[in-house]
Amino acid sequence: MITATSNSQIKNITQLMTKSKVRREQKAYIIEGIRMFLEVPKELLIKAYICENSLAQSDDRIKGRLKYVEYDVVSEKVFKSISGTVTPQGILAIVKMKEYSFEELIGTSDENALFMILEDIQDPGNLGTIMRSAEATGVKALIMSKGTVDIYNPKVIRSTMGTIYRVPFIYVDNILEMTENMKQKGINIVAAHLKGDKWYDEISYKCKTAFIIGNEGNGISDELSDKADILMKIPMEGKVESLNASVAASVLMYEAYRQRRK
Repeated sequence: MITATSNSQIKNITQLMTKSKVRREQKAYIIEGIRMFLEVPKELLIKAYICENSLAQSDDRIKGRLKYVEYDVVSEKVFKSISGTVTPQGILAIVKMKEYSFEELIGTSDENALFMILEDIQDPGNLGTIMRSAEATGVKALIMSKGTVDIYNPKVIRSTMGTIYRVPFIYVDNILEMTENMKQKGINIVAAHLKGDKWYDEISYKCKTAFIIGNEGNGISDELSDKADILMKIPMEGKVESLNASVAASVLMYEAYRQRRK
């Protein structure tokens, strides 16, 4: 059992939780909690760490999964020191990153594939919520600018509620170039914009479509909005000037999903 915070494995867990550079170097990240542990694909599990008290109280689901992965028992004091939550559930794991390519996600997309282009989204909760809505509405992939918050940030991981295992995504160095490549692949680029001359529900999204969602404070950059085939608006009452990024994204994804379900 690991009983000291000075243990090299514990130090590595802390590094993986707090530093994106370390995560990129090791191509691994930390997941925490019972649900996240039970849902992670077995082939992606590197190693698990379980609190001594949780091991004694664990149910058959957890015990069954521990049979297929290397794990160490950790003292309660040490586990609390590495947990990223206020009320730890007593289990975390190191998980391999999945890697996707442009051709895999976009080059061979279906006739009515739906994508999300995210430019410099900063809030971990927003990114996690967008990913959850993406899975719920059948989005094929998230395309993210390099200025978008690290999807492997523990706060993002928690807010995805497991969808990070199932929704493909890529970060790109040049979001303008990627968007242009998507247009050349026959994907209709649509952006919510104050200059839009149509309401979001007046447009058909039954063809290949990508919605652009911009930064929480600055919105979509002029350079990226210029790449859009269509600028549209989401109606709002009262004195509200804009919607939360994840709310706007969810509204658009669900409208596309509604149209495709008919």
